[in-house]
Amino acid sequence: MTDADLTTDRLILRPWTPGEVTAVLDGARPAHWAQDFPAEGDQVIAGLFAEHPAWLGDYGHRQIIERDGGLVVGSIGLFWPPTDGTLELGYGVVPSRRGRGYAPEATRALAAFALTAPGVHTVHANVELSNPASVRVLEKAGFQRSHTDAEQNTARFVLSTTPPAEQ
Repeated sequence: MTDADLTTDRLILRPWTPGEVTAVLDGARPAHWAQDFPAEGDQVIAGLFAEHPAWLGDYGHRQIIERDGGLVVGSIGLFWPPTDGTLELGYGVVPSRRGRGYAPEATRALAAFALTAPGVHTVHANVELSNPASVRVLEKAGFQRSHTDAEQNTARFVLSTTPPAEQ
């Protein structure tokens, strides 16, 4: 574990190492990865790290690791830097580990950590409404739906340290 690791009851959220990024990009299969890791989204993110080096910092992307056994079972990340005090969060857990509550557990932990970053008061995630499991992850993690884009069939969920504006 490093100082940057976040630990929950069942998970460790650890920043990606350069070697792990290279392994994803090269198609390598380290023994400490679940059989179905990396998923397509992990491969996309790993390919973007060169363009977005801040995503590898303390407030960036992390691997989701089971504390029991040490297997990497997904990834979660913040899209640094914030815009007007807001950070976007994204996550994914491999199919073999879904349904265990890992995604909401990791999302709660990383969102709480994100809200400690200087100047950050809101974390948001955009989700396709055709993905009800992802909607449930955000609801279980304490996020509130802020608006829906019917044309795009998406919704934005937010977690904020500032109260919502009076309506």
